[in-house]
Amino acid sequence: MAQSTIDMSNHHIQASGKAENELWMTIQEEASDCVSHEILLSKHLNFFVLAHPSLKHALAFSLAMKLASAALDSDALYNIFMESMQSSTEIVDGVCADLRAVKERDPVCSTFCHCLLNFKGFQACQVHRIAHYLWNHGKKTLACVLQSRSSEVFGVDIHPAARIGKGILLDHAAGVIIGETAVVGDNVAILHGVTLGGTGKQGGDRHPKIGSGVLIGARASIIGNITVGEDAKIGAGALVLTEVPPRTTAVGRPARLVGGRINPTIHKEPPIETMDHLAYVSDWCHYVI
Repeated sequence: MAQSTIDMSNHHIQASGKAENELWMTIQEEASDCVSHEILLSKHLNFFVLAHPSLKHALAFSLAMKLASAALDSDALYNIFMESMQSSTEIVDGVCADLRAVKERDPVCSTFCHCLLNFKGFQACQVHRIAHYLWNHGKKTLACVLQSRSSEVFGVDIHPAARIGKGILLDHAAGVIIGETAVVGDNVAILHGVTLGGTGKQGGDRHPKIGSGVLIGARASIIGNITVGEDAKIGAGALVLTEVPPRTTAVGRPARLVGGRINPTIHKEPPIETMDHLAYVSDWCHYVI
């Protein structure tokens, strides 16, 4: 390996560690502040946050406790999660980016600590990151077991082969389904009940490709190997069966582009900045209220 490549790798590891440490210090401060105001939560926050030396340790512990069962030992799960995160800066980068995304875009997220401990969309996404790492390192059966347990516990079913970027917000998350060959870019917001699915029983590349900056509204379904372009918006309840160009809005069942496919309306503001997944629906449906 060339020296410049080694230097770049070391620089990335150092930057990743610095970002994690800064977030962890903030989370510990938030937990300590909460303890000072809510004595009832003292044991809980010490157990899940304050007793741990790093964000990785706290996350591994929290996920292991949630996914453990009579057949899955929490200590064994903890070790698997720690080994995966210690081996992959990509997982840790995703964790940190997701924490920031939830805090910035979800108005009910008051602290990073609140997200870490209580947001099942965030937690399910981190289980997927670990399962995806295991899938790519020859541990496909274990990855599928984690997928199954995550689906049972969090109500989120993401195939471990699916590729998901950083800065992901799974808002409420209940009922989210993401198929095997799906690809989700960076800074994507997905609300509850969303399906990124295939069709038929054919194998191969059969799931959607979601560009960066996309907002997918509640209970939308995007089916087949189609592309949703960067910064596009999928309205709540939409059924998307064809390509959606960048910075356009698709609404309806089946979905059509606002403004028409020949000359669709182009929105200037990235939808994840507003998190508005109902805009243009009334224009398209022409309902009289």
